[in-house]
Order: sequence, then C-alpha cells, then structure tokens
Amino acid sequence: MMAKTPELPEDPDAHVFMISVAAQLAGMHAQTLRTYDRLGLVTPERSSGGGRRYSTREVDLLREVQRLSQDDGVNLAGIKRIIELTNQVDALQRRVEELTAELHEVRSDSGRRQAGELVHVPKSSAMVVWQPRRGKR
Repeated sequence: MMAKTPELPEDPDAHVFMISVAAQLAGMHAQTLRTYDRLGLVTPERSSGGGRRYSTREVDLLREVQRLSQDDGVNLAGIKRIIELTNQVDALQRRVEELTAELHEVRSDSGRRQAGELVHVPKSSAMVVWQPRRGKR
C-alpha cells in the first residue's frame, strides 16, 4: 500500500521547503531532486548557505515530471522541452492579456473623446507647436 502524498498549500509560492521535505512531498528521493536540478528540469532557489529551497510550485512541477516520466513514458529530455514550451506559452498568454487590457483601455478612451478635446498620449515623446491663426490685417 502506497503512502498518501501530503497536500500542499493553496498559494504556490507561499512556502519553501528543504530538499528532504520537498522530496517527501513529491514522493521522490532527494537524490532525484538533485539530478533534476543538475539537468535543469526544476531549479530551486538557494539559501545563503547554498541549500536548495523548493517552493510549492516547484514541488508540483516535480510531481508532474514524475507523472510524465512514469505514466506517460516521456524521457527527461522530452520533459525538459515540455517544461520550456509550457513556460513559453504561459509568458505569451500573460502578454496577450496585457495587450488585450491595453487595447480595451485605448478603445474606451477613444469612445469618450470629442472633437477639439485634449487627449493624453501615454509613453509619447511627440511635441506639438501651437501657432496662432493668421487673421486679415
């Protein structure tokens, strides 16, 4: 009968664990975590003394590495590539969200503008020189 893996806290960055605790939470041997660190699969933070400190997010990633390896038969090079691509997709999704919010802001600002209204243009170095109209003398 297998031991039940302990539950992790809700916030993935709320806690950090020593390698022995992280190994127990992930259901692995500490040497496996060291190997994964050397291979660049999971890169924990380091304490001032050089000890590995694993966040809850990294423990979840260790569990995923184990699942991909054992259940799906993916080799470690393949797992590394999956992690890299997943991180890239996450970064691109965050950027899309930023751009969507920015576009929504620009569209809502343009709907409020009226003719002759001054409009603030963020992040612009444009300069406009005002010249009075030349009237008849």
